[in-house]
Amino acid sequence: MTDERNSLTRRLKRYADVTSAVGGAAARMAGNRIMGRERDTRSEAADLKAALGNLKGPLMKVAQMLASVPDALPADFAVELATLQTQAPPMGWPFVRRRMIAELGADWEKRFKTFERDAAAAASLGQVHRATDKKGRALACKLQYADMASAVEADLAQLKLIFAVYRRMDRAIDPSEIAEEVGARLREELDYRREAAHIALYRDMLKDIPQIHVPEVFHDLSTERLLTMSWEEGRPILEFKNRPLADRNKLATLLFRAWWHPFSRFATIHGDPHLGNYQVRENLDLNLLDYGCIRTFKPKFVGGVIDLYRALERNEPDLAVHAYETWGFNGLKKEVIETLNIWARFIYAPMLDNRVRTVANGVEPSAYGRKEAFEVHKRLSQLGPVKPPREFVFMDRAAIGLGAVFLHLAAELNFHKLFNEEIEGFSLAEVGKRQKTAFAAAKVPLP
Repeated sequence: MTDERNSLTRRLKRYADVTSAVGGAAARMAGNRIMGRERDTRSEAADLKAALGNLKGPLMKVAQMLASVPDALPADFAVELATLQTQAPPMGWPFVRRRMIAELGADWEKRFKTFERDAAAAASLGQVHRATDKKGRALACKLQYADMASAVEADLAQLKLIFAVYRRMDRAIDPSEIAEEVGARLREELDYRREAAHIALYRDMLKDIPQIHVPEVFHDLSTERLLTMSWEEGRPILEFKNRPLADRNKLATLLFRAWWHPFSRFATIHGDPHLGNYQVRENLDLNLLDYGCIRTFKPKFVGGVIDLYRALERNEPDLAVHAYETWGFNGLKKEVIETLNIWARFIYAPMLDNRVRTVANGVEPSAYGRKEAFEVHKRLSQLGPVKPPREFVFMDRAAIGLGAVFLHLAAELNFHKLFNEEIEGFSLAEVGKRQKTAFAAAKVPLP
């Protein structure tokens, strides 16, 4: 009963803290609008960032997610929120022991040969400890913070408030589907058994590319809130940005395949483009980490991506309309389609250009896509609102994140050739068949 009271107390305190911070910023924005004052979006964005900066946990993660989704927020807001840090102070050892007892029982330490008391990494939802099992195998134990489900629900409730204020002030985008999608993915990240299934799925999908390494899950040391995996040795990918061009190109090629291979063949993407999720081994193989944010689609969504590519390649407007409708855009006017095509041409530009090139010229990684998103937003302010289908959200987020990594590496590749190799022989029926078989083996629900 005491634990239940403590949990309720923490939940109510979280609601109060988040409501006070977000509600205060929202009220100030709404007050400026009611009083007829000229809007200063930079000042509003800084105000919201300051409010969120005092709140650790899920809302910080949500804010960074939104900052990396093109056109989810006005440019000034995206720039400010992108600088928020999702790192949280690690739990101390007494707290870790209590959490491990809750997950594996009172004798949990006897199930490991070693277990490091200090966290190797800490983030918004949990932290990772290095350990070894009884056979001496190196392990990564990902332990979720206590009562995160309550914190997530409290923070997602406030996300709706943020979007409600934003929608009244900015008519370009209807963000309702974005909010639903972010909420669904964040709730999934709390379920480590689901993440374990996603890891099994990726081990299967990438088995034909031995240079890309996916961790192994140790199910006997895992629960819904504890995920124990093989420890993959590697260094941060940014440590390789000054290596010879051939090395950087090899890494960029592996990243391209790690993302496009599962999508083109199994309608699945790794939806978190965080640089910390890519590690490089001494032999320049790639470690792909963190499978909490995996987005699966119906095969027809992949068909829409390829149809839009062909529409731009062949200048076939009707095929472009068909692609947008396949994704779930409805009732689009000609001017809106032309505006969406500004973004599409930007995303597809490297794949449409049959030559060795960088992903973009003269653009800083942090600004990749920002100019184009601003132009689209400006036009939609006059034409909108447009409601982006929820399936669209993490597809765009991951594409921008991947492009930014290519810019960090200053890679020079024939993206046209790489892309066409991945989509060669594409068939909706074949994707559906592969998806059904792989998902069933990994125990991942079909989309």
